[in-house]
Amino acid sequence: MTRLPPRRISPRALTAGAVTFTVFAWASAFVSIRSAGAAYSPGALALGRLLAGSVVLAALLLIRRQGLPPRRAWRGILVSGVVWFCGYTVALNWGERLVDAGTASLLVNTGPILMALLAARLLGEALAPRLLSGMAVSFVGAVVVGVSMSSGGNASTSVLGVALCLLAAVAYATGVVAQKPALSFGTPLQITAYSCMTGAVACLPFAGQLVTELSRAPISATLNMVYLGVVPTALAFIAWTYALARTPAGKLGATTYAVPAIVVLLSWALLGEVPGWLTLLGGVLCLAGVAVSRYRPHPAEPATVTPAPSGPDRPAGGTRAEA
Repeated sequence: MTRLPPRRISPRALTAGAVTFTVFAWASAFVSIRSAGAAYSPGALALGRLLAGSVVLAALLLIRRQGLPPRRAWRGILVSGVVWFCGYTVALNWGERLVDAGTASLLVNTGPILMALLAARLLGEALAPRLLSGMAVSFVGAVVVGVSMSSGGNASTSVLGVALCLLAAVAYATGVVAQKPALSFGTPLQITAYSCMTGAVACLPFAGQLVTELSRAPISATLNMVYLGVVPTALAFIAWTYALARTPAGKLGATTYAVPAIVVLLSWALLGEVPGWLTLLGGVLCLAGVAVSRYRPHPAEPATVTPAPSGPDRPAGGTRAEA
């Protein structure tokens, strides 16, 4: 009996798997931050996460034999490392101490709108009218979330949490826009790894807190911190890069719309947290604004040229659109 050769996984299936892994990994990060944040302060948790991610990324750099990126990439690496990997992580960790994981994910996912706005200002990309419309819708959504949170027991604390999550979205958008030009000079692994290491260095002032809290924290919180560095930070970025190389950016970016829904389900199942209906409504408006800003109309079908009759009976125009 002849043995059949082993079936190879198709590139399309591998890409779909990479996208699915990334979305679930990034969604789980919100839940892990909420859980680990009970034992670790925002800065200490950010430093521990970035150190764990840096170890994994440094190992991958050695395995792939990729050294330092070119000099022209370092400006983007330094800005994204300080603003995105450090600033975003600290702001989100702090925000999630004050609001639930689902609300935080809904607010942070306004990032693509801010990203497009910054890209228009700093990179010269076109500022489409739909971007302004999307910003207006998302702004209304953020206001609704803020109003819903302010109706709780500690209004000032909840509003501060909303503001910190929006600040995290600004840091996320700024870091991505700063990192984009660097990708023209270095590999995605180099840019991600050295941005993560830069963020870890920027978080070193929290080293004393991390050492103190590490000795007191339960093992579950420490494992969550390590998980945040290894899976959502290191492995998910690698999977995202793999998918981005094989999928149009706009189509791939739309998959992140699923993150808040997954976060709400995970936080309900694992933490017993469910945002209120008004908070969810505001979050849906935030995502609707992102969808409006990222919408790309399908190009019209090319007209099919039909043979035109010769002579005076030739109709005006030589083409017609097929139904």
